[in-house]
Amino acid sequence: MVYKIPSLIDNKLSPRAKDLIEKLDDFVKNDCIPSEALYYEQLGKGEKRWKIIPPVMEKLKKKAQSLGLWNLFLSKDYPEGANLSNLEYGMMAEIMGRSLRIAPEATNCSPPDTGNMEVFAKYGTPAQKSRWLVPLLRGEIRSAFAMTEPNVASSDATNIETSIQRIGNEYVINGRKWWISGSGDPRCAVYLVMGKSDPKNQSSHRQQSLVIVPANTQGVQVMRPLTVFGYDDAPEGHCEIIFKDVRVPVENIILGEGRGFEIIQGRLGPGRIHHCMRCIGAAERGLDLMLTRVTDPSRRTFGKLLAEHGTVKADIAKSRMEIDQARFLVLNAAHMIDKVGAKRAMKEIGMAKAIVPTVLLNVLDRSIQAHGAAGVSGDTPLAYMYALGRTLRLADGPDEIHIQQIGKLELRRAKEIKEKSEVKSINVSKL
Repeated sequence: MVYKIPSLIDNKLSPRAKDLIEKLDDFVKNDCIPSEALYYEQLGKGEKRWKIIPPVMEKLKKKAQSLGLWNLFLSKDYPEGANLSNLEYGMMAEIMGRSLRIAPEATNCSPPDTGNMEVFAKYGTPAQKSRWLVPLLRGEIRSAFAMTEPNVASSDATNIETSIQRIGNEYVINGRKWWISGSGDPRCAVYLVMGKSDPKNQSSHRQQSLVIVPANTQGVQVMRPLTVFGYDDAPEGHCEIIFKDVRVPVENIILGEGRGFEIIQGRLGPGRIHHCMRCIGAAERGLDLMLTRVTDPSRRTFGKLLAEHGTVKADIAKSRMEIDQARFLVLNAAHMIDKVGAKRAMKEIGMAKAIVPTVLLNVLDRSIQAHGAAGVSGDTPLAYMYALGRTLRLADGPDEIHIQQIGKLELRRAKEIKEKSEVKSINVSKL
């Protein structure tokens, strides 16, 4: 299936972006998806999976680089980027989402590296960029973002308890983090660690700082990988980490003390949309698998093809409608980021983040149902895709946080609405 650019935005894309979309579509369809089985075969089983980088991934990365399909995520706001708009990248991320495990890494567009690279690009000093951003952009190392903690409700980032204390020319870090994606990867060379440097500050949003911690720093202890519905996502993983008397030079602070909350808001805006973009691609693949299954001549029940049953047709129709609605919601959010910036596009970003992962889960659930027992097995990618999709209702803020924020933003319009004559109360009995 060739990716079709939505007609409403075709004229908003540069010729270069259209060319990249065509190349990426071919690369994902003919290189990434066919390589998935080999990737898992090379990864193997047991503990060695945490030390192996499947050779097929490195082969795919070289091909992606040769095609110019590299670091596409970093927008035209940054000189290090691919000079694409968020809207243009939106369609590319959707295409990558059809091969969630392979394509993003093969193009150096996979989280958490994308968000971390944006932090370095937006807030880093020249020295920080030279040491960390350059090798990340080259795909030579990987990174992790350490914010979530097991002992507090981390959906409210002001709750975090990890201590960042300045002693002389060093910061000393103590705390426990978990669900730190990418931290199990043998290539993970650096953590961005969120903690409290000024816990007594009257502003709860000025208490936090973000510091750079090289992964091999003394006192960093990776305790265990955590699983999502039984999947451990080796070799990247989602690990629990203890930082015990970890010392880094003061030059490792990003932007300055008390700026941590500001940084994570800048990091998460585009990143949330990247997740949603990939969800659309994953949903499309789920629907494709369903269509293939229900039109298989060998799959008949009660004398009919599965596709001939009304309930199956309804599931297909619902999936098509939901995916297309979700796509335009995401592309609108991307367009608003381009137009007014992520901070002023929070409502559009929040709506996409609250809705799109659920759409993905709905589509995958219907596809799983159409596949019967095979749908929940490892014989199809559906169960794993469902596990990945379910985490996105929690990652980068749970649904409830975004819904609450959307409600607040809408309520701000109440005064203006009341002042408009066309919405004033009307006494119908006098008409």
